[in-house]
Amino acid sequence: MTSPSVSAAELHPFRDPALPLRKRVDDLLGRLTPEERIAMLHQYAPALPRLGLAAFRTGSEALHGVSWLGEATVFPQAVGLGASWDGELLRRVAEAVSVELRAFHHHRPPAVAAGRGPNSLQAWAPVLNLLRDPRWGRNEEGYSEDPVHTARLGEAYCRGLAGDHPTYLRSAPVLKHFLAYNNEDDRCTTSSGLRPRVLQEYDLAAFRPVVASGAATGAMAAYNLVNGRPCHVSPLIEDELRRWARPTGYELFVVSDAEAPSNLVDPEHYFEDHAEGHAAALKAGIDSFTDHGEDSETVVRRLGEALERGLIDQDDIDLAVRRQLEVRFRLGEFDPELDPYAAIGPDAVNCAEHRELARRAATESVVLLKNDGLLPLDATRAQRIAVIGPLSDTLCEDWYSGTLPYRVTIADGLTVALGAHGGEVVRVEGNDQITLRSRTTGELLGGAAFDVTDWGRAMLTLRDADTGRYLCLKDDATLVADTQVIKSWFVQETFHLEPAEDGAVLVRSVFTGRYAAVDPADGRVTVTAENAEDAERFQRDLLRDGTAEARAAAEDADAAVVVLGNHPLVNGRETEDRVDIALPAGQEALLRAVAAIRPQTALVVMSSYPYAVDWADAHLPAVLWTSHGGQETGNALAAVLLGDAEPAGRLPQTWYRGDDPLPAPLDYDIIKAGWTYQYHEAAPLYPFGHGLSYTEFTHSDLRLSETSIDRDGALDATLTLANTGQRTGSEVVQLYVRALDARYRAPRLRLADFAKVRLEPGESRELAFHLPADRLAHWDVATGAFTVDPGGYEIVVARSAEHTVLTAPLTVTGPAPQPRSLVEHRILAVDYDDHADSTVVDATRTDGDAVTPADAAQPAVLLFRGVDLSDAVRVEAETAREGVGTGEARLEFRAGDRLLAKIDVPVTGHRYRWTTVGAELAAPLVGVHDLVLALHGGVRLAAFRFGVAGTAG
Repeated sequence: MTSPSVSAAELHPFRDPALPLRKRVDDLLGRLTPEERIAMLHQYAPALPRLGLAAFRTGSEALHGVSWLGEATVFPQAVGLGASWDGELLRRVAEAVSVELRAFHHHRPPAVAAGRGPNSLQAWAPVLNLLRDPRWGRNEEGYSEDPVHTARLGEAYCRGLAGDHPTYLRSAPVLKHFLAYNNEDDRCTTSSGLRPRVLQEYDLAAFRPVVASGAATGAMAAYNLVNGRPCHVSPLIEDELRRWARPTGYELFVVSDAEAPSNLVDPEHYFEDHAEGHAAALKAGIDSFTDHGEDSETVVRRLGEALERGLIDQDDIDLAVRRQLEVRFRLGEFDPELDPYAAIGPDAVNCAEHRELARRAATESVVLLKNDGLLPLDATRAQRIAVIGPLSDTLCEDWYSGTLPYRVTIADGLTVALGAHGGEVVRVEGNDQITLRSRTTGELLGGAAFDVTDWGRAMLTLRDADTGRYLCLKDDATLVADTQVIKSWFVQETFHLEPAEDGAVLVRSVFTGRYAAVDPADGRVTVTAENAEDAERFQRDLLRDGTAEARAAAEDADAAVVVLGNHPLVNGRETEDRVDIALPAGQEALLRAVAAIRPQTALVVMSSYPYAVDWADAHLPAVLWTSHGGQETGNALAAVLLGDAEPAGRLPQTWYRGDDPLPAPLDYDIIKAGWTYQYHEAAPLYPFGHGLSYTEFTHSDLRLSETSIDRDGALDATLTLANTGQRTGSEVVQLYVRALDARYRAPRLRLADFAKVRLEPGESRELAFHLPADRLAHWDVATGAFTVDPGGYEIVVARSAEHTVLTAPLTVTGPAPQPRSLVEHRILAVDYDDHADSTVVDATRTDGDAVTPADAAQPAVLLFRGVDLSDAVRVEAETAREGVGTGEARLEFRAGDRLLAKIDVPVTGHRYRWTTVGAELAAPLVGVHDLVLALHGGVRLAAFRFGVAGTAG
């Protein structure tokens, strides 16, 4: 019989906080049965009463507030937080989010408590995916198109989530989504092609500093494939993520995205069955399977089958469970008496401090894009302001928002602020109000009038004019106006009103593609018609001309503020990319009509992403942008518009012009395609880093502590910033670097550092930036490592990527790079310097890359610059060819225009079945040449080698 004096720690050493973390994990793991261990691999890990373990669930969404758990403080979208360029602000926002997450964890609302484990303290945030393409449906979730900017803010957000206690985490931040995830259309089957330079200099560069800093505790794998291999079985999880993390003393706990483990079989068809797919994911480093919702049995059964078949072993399971337990210990689960966050109560949710922080964050995120003197509006002169537009008097939630506890719209904020000066606000949405009367029955659709909003591409919402609720498709057939807030995975509140030949309109659901029809039996309207011929004809009657009402309001006002933009759940969202960057046609027309009658018009773009507002920039005196800024949006915009606050935001991504043809959405090669400010040649409408102020700043006296350094050196760059205007204001000092006369295609500019500085009128401050030489580095494909070439560089101080204010030359010393030797070296095909019509694919299911033509009918061309082929007499290539195509398959090697070798490639029968083919060179070569390699037909090339006499073969 156990003595009652024996402590719990003596019974179960894992509960002894005095023991080292590793020993506690070892002890607890050793007490788990094999069945209990494998059960812990699902997102919903069961409780183990015999050990006193509660149920554990991975993942709570915490991107810009606690999501999906009820009312909670809603901060600006991540892209809006990115516009603040303020790491300390993001740290504070994340701290508030984690405090509220703790409150929900300990004091769950009954609505979310039933049948589930405690709300997870593992925070699935921040998103570090780079905003390469502004058409990405999830653009709102990232911080920036730049890896340095993204990493800085991402680390700050992680530190705010985790807290600063030396032992215990307030919450456990998980980075999303690894890796190169920037498209929604067919996201589970598309592959992001990343050659090594793009991989190392761009996509990995956003994750690397955050993981290496120790600020993150986990990562989530992305839905997409990279180089033909699903991210959930990517060797980069172990080779990069975990390698960066290990010096911190902790391992990353890597989770899957929802249903992604099942996707490995269908729709990706990468593995034959789910046991094989789940096993591969586990061995690649996935520790927790978010799959089949709360149904743990399916995942556990598949992993159990994998164990029985020898696809995984107990060590693979134990390693994943160990990583989970480490996080749970750090969250204080097993030391409740020592939990430093146990006192956080429900009153922390949307407390006064968090509301004030939400207001500050929304204010700091506002970007002034253009101002010809209209702003700030003088409240004593502009006594009557018309606030116009579909977003003038509403706030939207996005998919990862919490429930707004209250809403301060722009009209609300201006009403209060202007009212303090005796002024007034006129609110006009500018939406048409219509009825839709059935020509068959004579009845009004929905029995009501509808306010119509255009969200682009003819996608409309119809809102009941009396109740304010949206018309919604129910059960794929019935129409009911009962939706108060559009926020569901399947959006069924959008419609097309298509003209018919007889002047009537047809009502078509965007969600199903079917038309409204009248049931001849009972006269009910159901959305069941498959084609226009069977659709009901509706008479569209205009009750209110929204544009005319907006013009009248603008004409009777001293100034107009037009608020346009997107709804975060419509026409560009998770699972759906935008097709272009144009404003919705109806919104553009409304803006032009108002501006024609009231020149003193300011456009406010409230959106999750950039728009091409070329006309507004050319014709309006003022243009601003804010993301969907959360509950305090209206107070923030009112303060900026009226000059009670400074516009302190700067763009976190490039705003392209409407006539600028953007690269293809799936072209992830930012160097070749010309993505982002680093490589895009055409002048943008508004550049990365752009944002105006109400005061004036001068930058002067740029000094480098060293004008010449070696490749391992460092320097300090100092300058003086002065506020020479009449108002207090904030400036973001942006420090860029540029390589001069590089032997590789270098970025036009590359952000190296930045600082946000607030100065009073007349105040000046000296700023110092420490720049190690590695800020100048590029990925050298010849050596497979980062290197800093000797030569000339430029240090650039700028207000944006297109507004340089100061420059200073810098020289890097050292031996000149030697020509790249291809003789007697295995050269990876993917390590080219330039390419055309090629794509990167997987060499095997587990590791390695290969190159193949993007279209078998068009040869792929690879360029290897400045290579030494001296003494080479033969070339061999590692190739695979899946089947007999419609033409020949061959490799051609040329030095300049000189044909060196032509090699026919045989069929190997499978894309992973490799063979070596070779040929003698037409003539020996001497010296340095540019090697051009052409791949014809369905060739997959992994590597090649030039050999000298007697060694090749």
